Amino acid sequence: MNSARISELLKTRPKTNVSWGLYSVVAPKGVKPDLGIAVAKKLVKRAVDRNRLKRMIRELVWTAQAGSLNNDVVIKLKKPIGRQTRGRLRKKEKDLLRSQVTELI
Repeated sequence: MNSARISELLKTRPKTNVSWGLYSVVAPKGVKPDLGIAVAKKLVKRAVDRNRLKRMIRELVWTAQAGSLNNDVVIKLKKPIGRQTRGRLRKKEKDLLRSQVTELI
């Protein structure tokens, strides 16, 4: 997904919840839907946790798109994680974030 397409998506009104924003627009006909993920270093300090979140989001979106979703999607983290656990993503938080993303999709 190129920067022009991402900018276009970010101008749309997102579906949001406590931690995530989901920007979605119908993909042009004949074009495979794209996925963009924004997990800022300021919000998730450890690279291991940022990568783990990105893998989790990719998995959730791909399973949703395999069913019926045919949209270009950008998912953006809005709230810092790991404040109570010294900046580390724990299983309890990961499960909570996973359920929040699932609700959006």
